[in-house]
Amino acid sequence: MNDQGDMVLDLRGVRCPQPVLRAKKALRNVPVGGALVLECTDPLTVIDIPHFVNQTGHHLSDQSQHERLYIFRIVKQR
Repeated sequence: MNDQGDMVLDLRGVRCPQPVLRAKKALRNVPVGGALVLECTDPLTVIDIPHFVNQTGHHLSDQSQHERLYIFRIVKQR
């Protein structure tokens, strides 16, 4: 959990498709309206995570990059 109460999933060093599969599993434990933050190092996640969010109907509320760390904040919609 971070300061906002979001669940944080550390996926550093994890290669695709694992970040998407782990995010899907972790979202089961997030309440509707809650957020899941993914911390990834695989550059392919900048394609895969937004695509996953669009397919599942959730909301990608933030996406940023800090050097080689890609951070995504997914808000669960349903």
